[in-house]
Amino acid sequence: MADTVIITAALSGAGTMREQNPNVPYTPAEFAEEAARCHAAGAAMVHVHARTDDGEATHEVDRIRATHDAIKDKTPELIVNLTSAVGFHKTPEQRLAQIVAVQPEMASLNTNSMNFSNIDRRTGEVRFDYIFDNTFTMLQDFGRAMEENGVKPEIEIYDTSGIDNVLMIMKQGFFTEPMNFNFVWGVAGGQSLRPGAFATMVGALPAGANFTTCGVGRQEFPAVAQSCLMGGHMRVGLEDNLRTPKGELAKGSWELVEWAARIAECLSREPATPDQARDIMGLGAR
Repeated sequence: MADTVIITAALSGAGTMREQNPNVPYTPAEFAEEAARCHAAGAAMVHVHARTDDGEATHEVDRIRATHDAIKDKTPELIVNLTSAVGFHKTPEQRLAQIVAVQPEMASLNTNSMNFSNIDRRTGEVRFDYIFDNTFTMLQDFGRAMEENGVKPEIEIYDTSGIDNVLMIMKQGFFTEPMNFNFVWGVAGGQSLRPGAFATMVGALPAGANFTTCGVGRQEFPAVAQSCLMGGHMRVGLEDNLRTPKGELAKGSWELVEWAARIAECLSREPATPDQARDIMGLGAR
């Protein structure tokens, strides 16, 4: 399926609020409606950080299950990829318990501890500062628990050290093939998009691995364009970026999916259906 590209819609994140873009979903019903729009626009998968009614990121299993199930009830063919980061200052136990309880088809697996901040890129002023903890023990325990519960890890890479960490841990043999990686560009504390660095990371992946990419803010569309050009896959959405390439507030993640699909069309690639995406990523039929 070399001409097929998986488009993922990241619907909310843990920190994107309606004060920034009024189209961020909070309730399970809003997530379900937005996910359906994204599927209609070309997305095969949605990535989800569940929220409370007032928009706070939550680790509560019942709320996460309600959000997951609302999406599957409305658009059963969609792949739902839950976050294992959940939100700021959550414990490892809180982050993992909801994945094991809900058992989505996929879940994010983070690979290294890092600064994770909000910095005004015009002035350099730090607005929010946070250490995102992802120890080797967590990488091992989360990865093994996901595989044992039938949840395919999406391995999140913020710089090349994340790949090296996975190459060490994978020697234990619990990751099933194909392995699926997501390169994340532009987080304050991670690596900015550079075409050469992107090519280096693709070259460092294990044989047979899949890769997708996402970029924060203005790095979103250059990142997904390079991924599509190099044979990888694409993630867009309000978690990562609030605006269209024209600078206008996006009407929803679905509008950003439409832009990604246009890029794919220009590069002679066609958005994958959910079942095609399952075949590519090794999820099996559901």
